[in-house]
Amino acid sequence: MNQTLDDLPTPALILDRAILRRNLKRMSDRLRQAGVLLRPHLKTAKSVQIGRMAVEGHDGRITVSTLAEARYFAQGGFSDIFYAVGIVPAKLPAVTELRRQDVNLRVITDNIAVARAIADAAKNGDTFSVFIEIDSGGGRAGLPYPALPGLLDIARVLHEAPGVELAGVMTHAGHSYHESTVDGIAAVAEQERLAIVTAAEKIRAAGMPCPIVSGGSTPTAMHSRNFDGITEMRPGVYCFNDLDQEFIGSCGAGDLALSVLASVIGHYPHRNQVLIDAGALALSKDVSAQEFQPKVGYGTIADPPAKDMAVVACSQEHGFVQSDDPIPYGNLPIGSRVRVLPNHACITAAAYDRYYVVDSELDGGKTVVETYDRINGW
Repeated sequence: MNQTLDDLPTPALILDRAILRRNLKRMSDRLRQAGVLLRPHLKTAKSVQIGRMAVEGHDGRITVSTLAEARYFAQGGFSDIFYAVGIVPAKLPAVTELRRQDVNLRVITDNIAVARAIADAAKNGDTFSVFIEIDSGGGRAGLPYPALPGLLDIARVLHEAPGVELAGVMTHAGHSYHESTVDGIAAVAEQERLAIVTAAEKIRAAGMPCPIVSGGSTPTAMHSRNFDGITEMRPGVYCFNDLDQEFIGSCGAGDLALSVLASVIGHYPHRNQVLIDAGALALSKDVSAQEFQPKVGYGTIADPPAKDMAVVACSQEHGFVQSDDPIPYGNLPIGSRVRVLPNHACITAAAYDRYYVVDSELDGGKTVVETYDRINGW
């Protein structure tokens, strides 16, 4: 007998397969039409089942954010994996272990000492594939554009080391999340493009290869107006989308595939609130990159019985739900279920070990049709 949402323990992570498929197809079609390869960032999904869906019709390259993910996806049959967090020498043996299993696990650095450590590690016959990270304006990691200090020195150390492939350059345009218009995102996308294309041209002009020019972020992948010189894009959250992506215009209100199922555990008419059993651990405390809005809080209630119902505060296992209008408590009896749409799907999903998959095109999303596993940890 199939489970329904009423049968699940709460809190639970719910994934709408129909919306997921639409989101994956939209990005897949867009990048294919732009002539850019898709290397989906699976730090969001952390699921082999979703990863396989994401690369359908593409060459199977993926991005991950932890070595645990790299091992998990390698076991799932993926062989071109980009570990897109700056490598440190202590992690090189773990990289080598996977590469010896015919997994092309690629790494990144923006540091010449690390580049030299990679070159030294390759002297015993092991191989490495390395990207140089460029800061295109996000201010997180990478050689800052336009100065690109040390770019050619790092490139030369990598290129001249036997057993080391200088794979290319990459960036993450994380500052696109702080834009609120399509034009603003497009401007960041062009900044992203110029930063990595300029870096690639400098490397090539110095007589070294730079085969892959890799951009990243869902907003810039959706709204870039010029991909010239970029060979691949690494969007991630597009598979699920979330309130943050909706606010900045990367998706529409009907494109949010992920939600948290929670139970109503308390009525508090004197403060016009209900309490649910999904708090900070189940929802995360990530608020939107936009200016904090009380109507959004830590997630909004899907199909609410009152206007603008949102989780306005969290303790560890409690979510405080409020509305602009009087809450109709008769519509939300103790034990009833609500679904919370997250601000940031990646962080919300991190607390769970599985997705309960529903399909809104089959029965409105009431029946669990599959479960997908997830990998967590580092």
